[in-house]
Amino acid sequence: MLTTQQLKEQLKHTLDTTDFPRLGKKYEGKVRDNYTHGNKRIIITTDRISAFDRVLCTLPFKGQVLNQMAVFWFEKTKQIVKNHLIDSPDPNVSIVHECKPFPIEFIVRGYITGVTSTSAWTNYSKGVRNLCGNIMPEGLKKDQKFETSILTPSTKAELGAHDENISREDIIKHKLMSQEDFDKVREIAFKLFELGQKIAAKQGIILVDTKYEFGKLDGEIVLMDEIHTPDSSRFWFADTYQELFNAGREQRKIDKEYIRTWLADHGFKGEGDVPEIPDEIKIEASRRYIEAFELITGQKFNTEVGDINKRIEMNLKNKGYL
Repeated sequence: MLTTQQLKEQLKHTLDTTDFPRLGKKYEGKVRDNYTHGNKRIIITTDRISAFDRVLCTLPFKGQVLNQMAVFWFEKTKQIVKNHLIDSPDPNVSIVHECKPFPIEFIVRGYITGVTSTSAWTNYSKGVRNLCGNIMPEGLKKDQKFETSILTPSTKAELGAHDENISREDIIKHKLMSQEDFDKVREIAFKLFELGQKIAAKQGIILVDTKYEFGKLDGEIVLMDEIHTPDSSRFWFADTYQELFNAGREQRKIDKEYIRTWLADHGFKGEGDVPEIPDEIKIEASRRYIEAFELITGQKFNTEVGDINKRIEMNLKNKGYL
């Protein structure tokens, strides 16, 4: 694990944006810079962090954690579903097939929790008992495990807009996906989640919920974007789950829920100006991302303090992409 001093030093080297016009046409998402060239896409995962559908700041080494975790999980899950990954020439970079994405995010939830407007607990605490077609019983408590994991799809919002929950019926009705594709993807999503929970459990971690994105490549359904990262998933420590749940206390988190909770405690849930996030909060969030990588993959997180942009440029040139 990197020291607090190393994380502090990296604050001035975080990767906020990239500029590689020779890679192709650029599209900037909340976290990733995408360059399209023919039938390939070069995805550079920056250190930007978003929450409540807003870009907040950058965290040391966050992009490397996300990209390397996604590569790890793509390898682990390729027997369940094909994915878009071709190569990863740099810790922050993935070369992928250009796919036609479905305009839906597939969110699988094993527990009722969350603080965002689309989260299961936020809706439940407001009296909602039918969440995307899932009927929830009375008397559930925050962070309680569902008897069976549920799927709560949401629309994919444009940058700056908010995602919205949507049911299977409305997805099909509005022709966002065909019934056949939706049902096939739903089945795949539950299989991915089950495997993810099993692998995480071996490391003493609970995969609480997660988001998947899918598309089509040559007419075949493929997994895209990222999988089981601290940005797309919630993770808790298993050893203290029951004790904290029984006491009605917050779970020990190793995901970006730490940042979400800090923002919510400071009165921000997506509207108005983003509060200034102190360096100590950024450093702790970064530490948790790295901890998540090491705990879940069982691998040591290898990196160095310094200019990430220069390293990316060098690696892309060495691999013939620039």
